[in-house]
Amino acid sequence: MSDLLTKGPRACVTGHPIAHSRSPMIHNYWLKLLNIKGHYDRVDTPPDVFPEFIRTMATRGFVGCNVTLPNKELAYQLADVKTERADKLRAANTLWYEKGKLHADNTDIEGFLFNLDEKAPGWDQKLDKAVIIGAGGAAAAIVQGLCERRASKIVIVNRTIGKAEQLAQRFSASIETQSFDNISAALDQATFIVNTTSLGMKGQPPLDLDLSRVSHNALVTDIVYVPLITSFLNKAQNQGLSIVDGLGMLLHQAVPGFEHWFGQRPRVTAELREMIEADIMRANP
Repeated sequence: MSDLLTKGPRACVTGHPIAHSRSPMIHNYWLKLLNIKGHYDRVDTPPDVFPEFIRTMATRGFVGCNVTLPNKELAYQLADVKTERADKLRAANTLWYEKGKLHADNTDIEGFLFNLDEKAPGWDQKLDKAVIIGAGGAAAAIVQGLCERRASKIVIVNRTIGKAEQLAQRFSASIETQSFDNISAALDQATFIVNTTSLGMKGQPPLDLDLSRVSHNALVTDIVYVPLITSFLNKAQNQGLSIVDGLGMLLHQAVPGFEHWFGQRPRVTAELREMIEADIMRANP
């Protein structure tokens, strides 16, 4: 392994499952490109072991980490200092140490919006009815992003309706909620649909929805990026709907964390995206 990747600061991505994560490829690519000594790895942390990992992270030699499903809300709770964005979302995906304290931020909003702006310019001009599937930490970021882009109507669909209602109440009394039992009504004439759950991720059950009632010009996206085109996105595409995969969200949300840990702000380039896409396709032919 290159000397650049064996010395210097160490960071990682944590979550469960985590084997699919391409975050190490992204950050180690930037380290080499920018000639920075350091290393970025992945650490599997189910919710029951995540708090202990965070408490011992510094003694393990890590300067910080990214946090993915299902630990984003726990990460927020365990941090000493939170950014305004993290406070708003009550979830964190980026942790770092500063003056001996563990800081938390949520860069999912940035990743979500930058990905759609890049891949579907003008997407926010047709937010007549936006449907969010799921009510976890990523969903909170996407609700905030859609509010910032002035979506006319937002509907949150979740298996546990109470959790969807709690999320909606944090943002606006006008946000509607539906259980999965009533998802057909939620999707009726929807112009934007996003899956924020792990359904469809490699090794997880698929997200199988009837999209026949959505608007003909709807945009469908997914935060899952392994496989790159999930069965959910494939079904939408086969129906003639526009789709955006979740890889760009991963790439753009990674930028601020790298800057905190390694001291330079990297750029998301076509070369980086092509490298990650190729790796995903090799793993999921």
